[in-house]
Amino acid sequence: MLLAVDIGNTSTKFGVYDGDRLVSKVSIPTIREVTSEGLAAVLSSRLPSNITDAIVCSVVPETDAAMHDHLRSAYNMKPRYVTNDLDFGLKVNYEPLEAVGADRLVNAFSAAETYGVPSVVCSFGTALTIDAIDANRSLLGGIIAPGMKAMARALYELASRLPEVEVERTDAVIQNTTVGSISSGIFNGYLGMAEGLIRRIGAEMGGMPKVIATGGSADTVAPSIDLIDVVDGDLLLDGLQMLYSKITTAR
Repeated sequence: MLLAVDIGNTSTKFGVYDGDRLVSKVSIPTIREVTSEGLAAVLSSRLPSNITDAIVCSVVPETDAAMHDHLRSAYNMKPRYVTNDLDFGLKVNYEPLEAVGADRLVNAFSAAETYGVPSVVCSFGTALTIDAIDANRSLLGGIIAPGMKAMARALYELASRLPEVEVERTDAVIQNTTVGSISSGIFNGYLGMAEGLIRRIGAEMGGMPKVIATGGSADTVAPSIDLIDVVDGDLLLDGLQMLYSKITTAR
């Protein structure tokens, strides 16, 4: 059994694979000060004991040592961490290569393998990232913008009289309360930003490719963006499984 681990800024997701089949998932909040013992306390009853291999994609380096120690202790094996120099089957036009997030590389690889090319991957998470893969399997690059929670937090911290709100979809754009106005401004502004960026990326690519949405907010925002073709919440976990299979087959 393979354990795929996606350590993101807000949450850490675990996918258990029997071959190429995802049989179970677990999600926990990402805590930067986490310890191996803390992970064991949270996960020991939620993950199976017959894990034989693990692959980890992390964008939170503060957690890496604890995760490594936990997996090694719990399953008596050495987990494989995704590094930017792996063979993703893509020409990565990102400079410098070590600066691009491993999650973006795995998502691009997973999208190309699963949905073909050309394609655009939109990850709606703590940040909004959009990455473009052309018909020659070149990862052209993309954009990074704030996610909705980051927008709400920044507005709260920079405007003295505005409250921090949990952004929700509003029935109408025009709102007559402060909380509603903030929610509407951020949610609808976020939709407009995402849609505008996707259109501009499509124009630069010479035509609109298949657009895949993933990330924690994808189910919330994707139904309101007609340009999105597919919502795949397991894109990164499935990409980790495929990448691990690719690595081990190539040995």
